[in-house]
Amino acid sequence: MDGITAITQRMAAIQATVATLAPPAPKPAANPASATAFGAVLDQAVARSAPAPAPAAPIKPAAVFVDGVPADLAPYGNGRVPADALEPVGSTGHKLWAPAAGALEDVLAAAARDGVTIGITDSYRSFDAQVDVAQRKGLYSQGGLAAKPGTSPHGWGLAVDLKLDATAQAWMRANGGRFGFVEDTPREPWHWVYRG
Repeated sequence: MDGITAITQRMAAIQATVATLAPPAPKPAANPASATAFGAVLDQAVARSAPAPAPAAPIKPAAVFVDGVPADLAPYGNGRVPADALEPVGSTGHKLWAPAAGALEDVLAAAARDGVTIGITDSYRSFDAQVDVAQRKGLYSQGGLAAKPGTSPHGWGLAVDLKLDATAQAWMRANGGRFGFVEDTPREPWHWVYRG
């Protein structure tokens, strides 16, 4: 009970201190009409002289990983992420984890500004789609081109397979890291993974 009394007394002391910090109430103007007119003129003058505010940059979701897995997608499991938990990459028809999708949109825009065209051939891949790829292309560990189902970064919406000519490949190798993408699979120069 002493603890509650002490907390209550401390709160009252803080409230009293805050009350003394409040600005004094304004004194009424002698002529309210002229004060209102002056205020309106002052507001107009300030508005004309103030620089226009800079447009706010879009806020992109922070990349939060737990053991290399997007924390917000981990509950679903690799290759089992529902479509509505992923974000579209512009109007490409491809989807990725939201931070990866935003970063890839930035990649595509920056490359285009540099006169480089980058296409997308694959992005998020379901578990069943990964099983299909493994059956068709063989497991990477056995000389093929597919990760074991349930282990691919495609299954987390982190990996993207890009359509790259020599110029685009060189551009990605020079710039991909600025956007959080790494080329992490030696036999697959088209395969880029978002690491944030």
